Amino acid sequence: MTVKLGINPLTWTNDDLPTLGAETPLETCLTEGRQAGFVGFELGNKFPREASVLGPILAAHDVELVSGWYSCELLSRSVEEEIEAVQPHLTLLRELGANVMVLCEVTGCIHGEQNVPVHLRPQFPAERWQEYGKKLTEFARYTQSQGVQIAYHHHMGTVVETAEDIDNLMEHTGLEVGLLLDTGHLTFAGADPVAVAKRWAHRLNHVHCKDVRKDVLADVKNRKTSFLDAVLCGVYTVPGDGCVDYPAVFTILKEQNYKGWLVVEAEQDPAIAHPLTYATMGYNNLHNYAKDAGLL
Repeated sequence: MTVKLGINPLTWTNDDLPTLGAETPLETCLTEGRQAGFVGFELGNKFPREASVLGPILAAHDVELVSGWYSCELLSRSVEEEIEAVQPHLTLLRELGANVMVLCEVTGCIHGEQNVPVHLRPQFPAERWQEYGKKLTEFARYTQSQGVQIAYHHHMGTVVETAEDIDNLMEHTGLEVGLLLDTGHLTFAGADPVAVAKRWAHRLNHVHCKDVRKDVLADVKNRKTSFLDAVLCGVYTVPGDGCVDYPAVFTILKEQNYKGWLVVEAEQDPAIAHPLTYATMGYNNLHNYAKDAGLL
């Protein structure tokens, strides 16, 4: 087996909009995720952040720690300050065996602001790409020395969102900086996940698998909603329930001999999209896509 299938707890509870699934305990997330078939979980806001506490909980549910989001601020902090800030998160990942860190530059980000239209996201300051690339590479070199590689998460509402942004980031950073491929965010940003996967296949070290409801995407873009309101409208769903061409994406991963996690990360309103139902659908579809591509 060259890949493993994991899930993000956003299916049950939402970090950016904590009212979604607020009443759902961690126990339910882990139990239902494992029941659906997943063998790993990414971190969420209900996970303990001490390895000595979280480790036994994950072991009791027979799941691994896949990774966890880190809010990077290298546009406004020094590398030394970032290294100091990352210590608790890096330690947790390393001690529990996760070898990739989901990292996103959040300076000026608006994806968590429900009243701000997502098209008003901050633009990366073009004159700072070279400086930023050097800083991120240095930071990534440090985390790599600790056994954890950066997986940069392009994300709606942030300074790295489009295919052009990703090109700039990859061109100005060293191989120490891996790229997280998120099929849903790329589609929302107007990019082609297949083209981005093909262009940067050699840098991909983590994959977030969310699908996009094409009609909902057209509607929220037309109405210029915030990112969170787009989520509430149902723009995202699990693999196989939208318009993303997963067979084509996975063919590229197979050609690149991708080894790592495929993670269902499909934030929806759990009151509308029953979590266990969608987790199961996501696992079954993802498993079939991966198997057909020869990744399993």
